[in-house]
Amino acid sequence: MKKLSLLVAMLALLALIIAACGAAEECPDCPAPPPCPEAGECPECPEAAECPACPECPEAAATVAGGQTLAAVKDRGQLVCGSRTDLLGFGYLDSAGRNVGFDIDFCRAVAAAVFNDAEAVEFVPLTAAERGPALQTGEIDLLSRNCTWTSSRDAQWGNFTAVTFYDGQGMIVRKDTGATTLEDLDGATVCVTTGTTTELNLADNFRGRGLEFTAVTFEDTASVYNAYEDGRCDAATSDKSQLAAVREGFANPDDHYIMDVTMSKEPLTPAVPHGDDQWLDIVKTVAYVLVNAEELGITSANVDEMMGSDDPAIMRLLGVEGSFGQEDLGLDIEFAANIIRKVGNYGEIYDRYMGPNGDAFELPRGPNKLWTDGGLIYAPPLR
Repeated sequence: MKKLSLLVAMLALLALIIAACGAAEECPDCPAPPPCPEAGECPECPEAAECPACPECPEAAATVAGGQTLAAVKDRGQLVCGSRTDLLGFGYLDSAGRNVGFDIDFCRAVAAAVFNDAEAVEFVPLTAAERGPALQTGEIDLLSRNCTWTSSRDAQWGNFTAVTFYDGQGMIVRKDTGATTLEDLDGATVCVTTGTTTELNLADNFRGRGLEFTAVTFEDTASVYNAYEDGRCDAATSDKSQLAAVREGFANPDDHYIMDVTMSKEPLTPAVPHGDDQWLDIVKTVAYVLVNAEELGITSANVDEMMGSDDPAIMRLLGVEGSFGQEDLGLDIEFAANIIRKVGNYGEIYDRYMGPNGDAFELPRGPNKLWTDGGLIYAPPLR
């Protein structure tokens, strides 16, 4: 009986437990979402801010500072030209103390192009060693001093313009030496200007031939030839044109002769400082004007008459009709005519100093004839 009661009690307890587990608990209701706020007007868009002002563009830099030299020359009122005063025919002083010579007249031609005044030039005498530094520092606007154009000078000194004189290195000796070849000068003493291509060419030529020599060097040209004439050297060397010039000044010119030997190429060329393409173009174009004028037969004596020519090339060169870039160079339309009036053409300048009736000495033009006469003097057309 007790067992039966215990069993009934256990069954009742089990039924309660089952009932409790099976009764599912109801999920609470989700809370109601908050009401949406009433639609309001969109806020006003902010006014567009003004764009910041664009920075001013810097003025376009002129190509390699183009035009600065011409402006400086005009402001100064004269051209500064590196030159010399001690070489007959090329750069020397006349009896009145005036600078004259082939290289000097090229400076005057540039002054005539810029100012229509061939006298608007300051000449700065330079030794051979001073030429490069004067260009590099901008001390001068133009170097016109029988200077050889070489690749290293073009890179280091300044811009070389147009060849104005073709030369070659030679050797001067006394007639009593009997020397006719470089081999005859083996073991000789040779006077030469230091800091020049002449000094290097001398060494190269003797070394290449297995010859010995002793160089006696001087910084200035006058000392070289004074020493030679005094007998301190067996020979002296330089460009043949220079040898011809100094020989004229010897006490007894006929006692000396220039050997029939050419030791190098020497294209003598005016140069300008690096950094101004316009100025480089101006100086080159002055050289082209001188050569083209000689080709066309325009001289200082007939230039005004030639202004009435009907030849298109002459009219263009003289600024009567058409253009060959005068405005681009910043020069007057008639600048070429001004050059020819004041200085003459290439042939006139050459003959003034080295022609048959030249002021300095006579030197046949040889390679410095116009190309039309079998020489090397040639210029681009002006058009």
